[in-house]
Amino acid sequence: MRTAIGLLDLRQVAGDRMAIPRKLAIVAALVLWFCSAANGQDLAPRAYVITPLHANVVTLTYSYYTGGLQFDGAVPITGATANISVPVITYYHALNFFGRSANIVATLPYGVGNLQGTVMGAEGHLYRSGLLDSVYRFSVNLKGGPAMTLEELRKWRQKTLIGVSLRVVAPTGQYDPTKLINWGNNRWAFKPEVGYSRRRKNWLVDAYVGGWFYTTNPEFFSRNEFFPGTRSQSESPIVVFEGHLSYDFKPRLWVSLDGNFWYGGETSLGGVPNPKTTERNSRIGATASIPFSKHQSLKFSYNNGAYIYYGGNFQNVSVGWQYSWIGWPK
Repeated sequence: MRTAIGLLDLRQVAGDRMAIPRKLAIVAALVLWFCSAANGQDLAPRAYVITPLHANVVTLTYSYYTGGLQFDGAVPITGATANISVPVITYYHALNFFGRSANIVATLPYGVGNLQGTVMGAEGHLYRSGLLDSVYRFSVNLKGGPAMTLEELRKWRQKTLIGVSLRVVAPTGQYDPTKLINWGNNRWAFKPEVGYSRRRKNWLVDAYVGGWFYTTNPEFFSRNEFFPGTRSQSESPIVVFEGHLSYDFKPRLWVSLDGNFWYGGETSLGGVPNPKTTERNSRIGATASIPFSKHQSLKFSYNNGAYIYYGGNFQNVSVGWQYSWIGWPK
């Protein structure tokens, strides 16, 4: 999921790009990069794999993003780069949903970023730190995934799993409508998804298809010296395809090759669409999970842009620490 805020959007509402200060144009484009990076299209292997009833996992993740913007010649911006750090805390809980294996996940990210770029010879720099929008996900397995205790799960062997999930991004991040640069999006986002998982001995294949749907931001860069009134920003749906091929060396020790493709996301300001903001992008990467105690493990991931038509062309490195247990703490 991303928010498209760029020079093209500002030209739509201002009528003349030169009416917007050059530095403002630079940071607007850089925010597009950041939102694509920090909230971007996920690569999440094993999202529908079964866990035992009442399993709990707390994960602390540090993600680092670095890279630039790809505008395909749409705007006169060069050298747009950013370095973004995103620490994240996530809580996972497995439950019984009408006899099927299900789980809920809550995620709270925080962003720290340095951004810079040049437009028509003028350089701009920006530093931001604050809370991003929180994310919530509910998932349930429809086929091949009954709710099981830990003892039952040890005797069970996965074949084919089919599940569905709904991810919700709540507008809880820091947002000031008078400012162009914000960590929050001031809107809701929803991603329904269907997932497939098939195991053959130590190999596991995952494939997902879903779509992002967005509500309207009713106060995008409004009530300030540039735009004294209020303006709305909307975004068309994005279709997302994702696939993973992973191998188990032993329980909880595995590696995965990851890839995705997404299309859509045309933005509109004040009801005026901008077709040049449509994304047709793809990313590839790898993930490894390494246990080092009964309750703890480390997860490492790396991904990079395979094909970026419009938006953030970045590299991402993430390191996560997980602590898991069954039942509630006593």
